[in-house]
Amino acid sequence: MKDDNVCILIPTLDEEETIGMVIRGFKSEGFENVFVIDGNSADSTREIARREGARVVVQQGRGKGAAVKQAFARIEDEIIVIIDGDGTYSPSEVRKLLDPIVKGEAEHVIGNRFAYGGAFAKLHRLGNWVLNKIFGFGYGIRLNDILSGYRALTRDAVKKMNLEVEGFEIEAEMAIESVKKGIKIKEVPIRYEKRKGKSKLNFVRDGSKIAYTLYVLARTHNPIFYFGIIGFLFIAVGFLSGIYVVLEWFKGITHVPLAVLTSLLIVSGVQFLIFGLFGDLVVTLQKEVIEVLRGKGEGKR
Repeated sequence: MKDDNVCILIPTLDEEETIGMVIRGFKSEGFENVFVIDGNSADSTREIARREGARVVVQQGRGKGAAVKQAFARIEDEIIVIIDGDGTYSPSEVRKLLDPIVKGEAEHVIGNRFAYGGAFAKLHRLGNWVLNKIFGFGYGIRLNDILSGYRALTRDAVKKMNLEVEGFEIEAEMAIESVKKGIKIKEVPIRYEKRKGKSKLNFVRDGSKIAYTLYVLARTHNPIFYFGIIGFLFIAVGFLSGIYVVLEWFKGITHVPLAVLTSLLIVSGVQFLIFGLFGDLVVTLQKEVIEVLRGKGEGKR
């Protein structure tokens, strides 16, 4: 692999303090192909990026996900390295992400920000831990940092992905699509420095969107996880209301409507669990059929 076959993709929004430093860092590492996709910055981000020799495009629409998808549609290089333009990641570590791809060990390499501690607030560290655990339960693969903004992907891997989200959920969706499409993932340790300026990430709003994305996209990959959560919630609520009904009955007070509702909740919860089991069976059979067809296709070659 030649460095000319690598495109450095930098989504930006008001990064005038750091974008020049990031681009120069990659240039010093021998990477001249730098693509900046800017989300209509109000400062001089675009001017600085052009001055440093980067190709600059203003994104259509809003959101990091929209920017990444637009850039993917334009980039034809063999490998794409994605990095935030806020100076939290070091361009000098780019070879760590490229080596597994060059050696054929992975098609999607994620920089693990937690390997060396990282400059995280305690609340953000906890939120990341929870989201990574949800990902592990839902998709059956343990990863330490699905939300890392520093990653490398092959062009073939990008073409396999069906990306739909518009915001900060894009990192999670890329990890999900990799699992669903059988794209080989590997994590490598990287450093994570404190961001200059105010973070654009809203902990509650964006964290909930990411969790929702992890949950919703699991329905076609792990139906037991998807329907199991719904079923568990129905059964839990029914169980709690049932305890209340029984305690009231011992006092001589009957709650017929609530008793009926309790029964419906528990029965519905059990049905959702059954849906999950049937869905899992369908997904398993589908995967087996795809593997058989793939094997026949390779045999004909």
